[in-house]
Amino acid sequence: MSRVYNFSAGPAVLPEEVLQEAADEMLDYRGTGMSVMEMSHRSKAYDTIIKEAEADLRDLMKIPDNYKVLFLQGGASQQFAMIPMNLMKNGVADYIVTGQWAKKAYQEASIYGKANKVASSEDETFSYIPDCSDLPVSEDADYVYICENNTIYGTKFKSLPNTKGKTLVADVSSCFLSEPVDVSKYGVIYGGVQKNIGPAGVVIVIIREDLITEDVFPGTPTMLRYKTHADNGSLYNTPPAYGIYICGKVFKWLKKRGGLEAMKEYNEKKAKILYDFLDESKLFRGTVRKEDRSLMNVPFVTGDADLDTKFVKEAKEAGFENLKGHRSVGGMRASIYNAMPIEGVEKLVGFMRKFEAENA
Repeated sequence: MSRVYNFSAGPAVLPEEVLQEAADEMLDYRGTGMSVMEMSHRSKAYDTIIKEAEADLRDLMKIPDNYKVLFLQGGASQQFAMIPMNLMKNGVADYIVTGQWAKKAYQEASIYGKANKVASSEDETFSYIPDCSDLPVSEDADYVYICENNTIYGTKFKSLPNTKGKTLVADVSSCFLSEPVDVSKYGVIYGGVQKNIGPAGVVIVIIREDLITEDVFPGTPTMLRYKTHADNGSLYNTPPAYGIYICGKVFKWLKKRGGLEAMKEYNEKKAKILYDFLDESKLFRGTVRKEDRSLMNVPFVTGDADLDTKFVKEAKEAGFENLKGHRSVGGMRASIYNAMPIEGVEKLVGFMRKFEAENA
């Protein structure tokens, strides 16, 4: 069985050489006589794995020294609660709602304090990013929250909102490590890894040290306090050990490829092939305002639900997997994360041309 082109939004395609390396080490990790899956998280071998993973991530993202890197569990969705529990000191936060995940984060924050929706693109099915240059930021807001890349709707913040001096918190799950980022502009930058970095089960939180305090929402469980994990180097309890090991391999793969500058260039090249085709096609069209298009998630439609279904079915038969759009919007979506090779996108466009000729 040959490998398919997997356009899934997550869990998603991983670099083949990383999978091969993990396979080679599956039964015996570097002479330990056991798999990383079986290894104590307190062992010397594992300590090296997690420390090296953090060092490589810091290197890739140029993370300043006054930020902690935490490898946690519970996915990005658990952060929807953890952020207000730990950061809402005044009990107020401002949310920019540009998709389903930002909306869920906003609803969750409302449980712990006053969450204000200061901008939204829900009026046009989240197909654009609202102007965030002059927002009605609340004077007593503890932070301003965004989801930087919207996996379902295929939009991306090309410039960060003007938070008027307030702490910026960003969910970057679906654009993590796809391009360089200035970490110092954020108070918290976090993401689930199952889209661009590793297997499901790990969420990475990069948080400025002054935001990690004992002063949390009353009743916050020990496991949901950033301080618990920061004080214990992400080893307060058993971490998602194997997932972190794979993330570490992906960090090394990215460094070998030339780091985030090189990835951005590659990702722009890839996305351009698909967007250029969508812009000239008579059958297919993209659903996002051009200036807000994501490099990672490309939603498109034919305008005919039956034809969309036919396309997804025939694409699958031709070896292009997981092109069906999110159940909440329908249509199609190609997620073209870091590990999707350029030829995968070229072949997809070739298939789309052929489909268009046959169904015009």
